[in-house]
Amino acid sequence: MPSPEFDLVVFDWDGTLMDSTPTITRCIQAACRDLGLPVPTDELASHVIGLGLRDALQMAVPSLDPSHYPRLSERYRFHYLIGDKETVLFPGVRELLDELRSRGRFLAVATGKSRVGLNRALESAGLMRMFDATRCADETFSKPHPAMLQELTRELGQDLRRTVMIGDTTHDLQMARSAGAAGVGVAYGGAHPRDQLVALEPAYCAGTVAELRDWLLERV
Repeated sequence: MPSPEFDLVVFDWDGTLMDSTPTITRCIQAACRDLGLPVPTDELASHVIGLGLRDALQMAVPSLDPSHYPRLSERYRFHYLIGDKETVLFPGVRELLDELRSRGRFLAVATGKSRVGLNRALESAGLMRMFDATRCADETFSKPHPAMLQELTRELGQDLRRTVMIGDTTHDLQMARSAGAAGVGVAYGGAHPRDQLVALEPAYCAGTVAELRDWLLERV
């Protein structure tokens, strides 16, 4: 059996493990409507997914005065908490995580969610004990800065060269590249189109969770 390439597998959350891209897109748009702001298109609203909330709202509504970000953030959270119950893991994700865990690999999450938001999602999905470490956007630099991956590898005593970052956005792949880790795109999440992911030359781009599973299990 060939030696594994990766000891640490890091996942983005929204659009990679959880099927939440449509919900987040709608919530950003609804928050803008609440405040009478220009409503971003589906494409723009989904493109900012994966960033920290402040960075995401700044990009989605560039004309907004920074002093009004707290109000927009509050409206976004209001709508997300209502729609949060609609979000579920992509089919096959739980089984993939179980297989990786059974092989003794370190598992982590690097997400644009807040700590409160990620903990709520982990609890809801029954995955609170699945991951060895997690990093959120309100704890360190937001993607695509490499800090999340740098901090996770230091915490777990792992080598960035034997780490793979998996995500559905160019923010994830740019973070991996900047950190010196391998990057894998997933085109099933819906936030960023496949051609944008492939343009960053990831190690692989999966069209389904099954494709991701097959590629990963050959390398861990």
